[in-house]
Amino acid sequence: MGKTRKLALRCPDCQTHLVVDSKTGEVLSHRPAQEASGEGRDFDSLLAGLKEQKDQAEDIFDREVAALKDHDRLMDQKFEEALERARESPDDEPPVRPFDLD
Repeated sequence: MGKTRKLALRCPDCQTHLVVDSKTGEVLSHRPAQEASGEGRDFDSLLAGLKEQKDQAEDIFDREVAALKDHDRLMDQKFEEALERARESPDDEPPVRPFDLD
């Protein structure tokens, strides 16, 4: 196998850096454009951004906890329904074993 030629490109729209295989055209890696270095942003705006991120993380966490509680309830309900179906129609004969089919 020979070495593949890689092309380093920059998207003119979003400024993302891309590394593309010249033979297949497949994107080998990408790196988002660098944001501004923070110049022009004061401490209060940075603190507000951190508070917003914290609120978002807490909201996501609360939603996941609620989903897990609901998931447990649904699994219990499904188990009870399956148990009820099993009680209503019990199997009188054992299942067929694979070596009995020979």
